[in-house]
Amino acid sequence: MDEFLCLTVLAEPGETEAAFKGRLVEFWTHMLRTRPDEYDLVYAEAKTFEMTGGSVSRQYMIRPEVAEPLERELSGRKLRFEPIDRDDTYNKAEASSSEWFQIPHD
Repeated sequence: MDEFLCLTVLAEPGETEAAFKGRLVEFWTHMLRTRPDEYDLVYAEAKTFEMTGGSVSRQYMIRPEVAEPLERELSGRKLRFEPIDRDDTYNKAEASSSEWFQIPHD
C-alpha cells in the first residue's frame, strides 16, 4: 500500500505569497536538476497556499523515504518547514483528492 507523509513548507514572517512561490520554484527546480530520484518521491502539491502560524505555507505529499533528504535540502536552502510527523500517514486516495495537484513524473 502506498503511504505518504505531509510536508508543510513555511514562508519567512512577512514574506508575500509571490516571493515565497518564487523561492519554492527555485527549490524544486534545484531538486529536479540535482536530486531527481528524491524529486520523484514527491507525489502531490496542495492546490492552494495557506496560512500556518502567521506565515504563508504550502503542503506536499511525499513518500516516507524522502522525508529526511528533503529536510536536509530545505534546511540547506534556508527554507523553513514544520516537523514532519512520520506517524501521520496518508493513503493514495487522500493524497489524490481534489485539494491536491499530482506532480507528473515521466
